[in-house]
Amino acid sequence: MDVNVEGSGPVEPFYAARDLFEREATLEQTVTVRIVEDPDERTRVQHGPDGHELTISQQAATSAMARELALHEFAHMHHNEREHPSHTQSMEEVIFLALAGRTVERRKLTHCRQIANHMKDIYADDLWLSVAPAGKLVDFLESSVAAALADQPRGSVWDGGPEAARTSAASDPEITAVNAAFALGLVERHKLVNQDHRLYDLAHAAAADAPEVNFERFKGWFRSLAADPDESEYRKTLVDATREYAGGSGPAAD
Repeated sequence: MDVNVEGSGPVEPFYAARDLFEREATLEQTVTVRIVEDPDERTRVQHGPDGHELTISQQAATSAMARELALHEFAHMHHNEREHPSHTQSMEEVIFLALAGRTVERRKLTHCRQIANHMKDIYADDLWLSVAPAGKLVDFLESSVAAALADQPRGSVWDGGPEAARTSAASDPEITAVNAAFALGLVERHKLVNQDHRLYDLAHAAAADAPEVNFERFKGWFRSLAADPDESEYRKTLVDATREYAGGSGPAAD
């Protein structure tokens, strides 16, 4: 497995990730890691005939999560090379099958793509969690859900006061609830925490703020995705999740 690191930043996390990853799987194509100075550059991956390219900011490359980020992206590359259904399924086809004939808000269509990305992440995490500890991932999931709840009002259940009307971020509480369902579904899938972990309280707060979202159903989807689905099975699951989330008005598609 050939990994080349370019740019100003540490190389150790990426080589350490490579060594760990090779205990479980490998990549046929070369990986080029590009470390860039822009702190706002999100970690992203491109796949091409000459190999995979991982672009990552210096901030992320020097963070405590650098090795785990690399492992996660190597796993995506692995699934891409092997044409795993989660990494080849067209989202345009899914939206057509799930929502044809319906009127749907644009923001919800954007959120449906995020749900598809969550499912891709489940399969990536299934791979790398077999070779590395999950502690940093759990901390990351907890902090991410907590950040979405950061504008909760004073006097809420979180500081021991009476229950407030809103317990999660004011913007897009629906996708916040789905994101929390993903976090909880992932940790339950791999039995990473006990049920008294703070993530449960955070996730249930997000769910309470979006009663129109079937939190338990989404958590169940993420937790129970088939380990090795065929294309038809995976497509049906993603169509069902898209239709459940976006709904829309108008006749149901066949």
